[in-house]
Amino acid sequence: MDAIQKKYNEQVKSKLQEEFGLKNVMEIPKLEKIVINMGVGEAIGNIKVLDSAVEQLSQIVGQRAVITRAKKSISNFKLREGMPIGCRVTLRGDRMYQFFNRLVNVALPRVRDFRGVPTKSFDGRGNYTLGVKDQLIFPEIDYGKIDKSRGMNVCIVTTAENDDHARSLLAHLGMPFRKN
Repeated sequence: MDAIQKKYNEQVKSKLQEEFGLKNVMEIPKLEKIVINMGVGEAIGNIKVLDSAVEQLSQIVGQRAVITRAKKSISNFKLREGMPIGCRVTLRGDRMYQFFNRLVNVALPRVRDFRGVPTKSFDGRGNYTLGVKDQLIFPEIDYGKIDKSRGMNVCIVTTAENDDHARSLLAHLGMPFRKN
């Protein structure tokens, strides 16, 4: 069991139940899954770029990335329906908690001039989306093997009913929110 998962079970659950006055244990918000998405627009012209992106994303999360394909054709971008344009990974269970731990405690503090993550990135249903501009903040990536700096979207899906519950859950788990 990961340190974050242990902390959630031993401390955070009771704090959240107390804080929101929840009577049923099943109402307590928890992490459901984490989806990491990396869009690779250059893959339209050079398909080999996508292979390195899949390899890097797989290295970061410890799980094989899936190639995503275009749903629609867009003539201005020379994009046809079904062309590979990115990759994504969905993490659940132990791998989710391990990735969250590495994101919060290792990767985010390595960002230059880091003052915290924004508190306004919630979607209204208790899910939080974070944009990472560079994959080099993760220690698993070897700097010498990088051909180009790529960003990614990290979507943290929770069972919280609203943004306040989700914000409190993530804050208790150690997410470094920006102080306003």
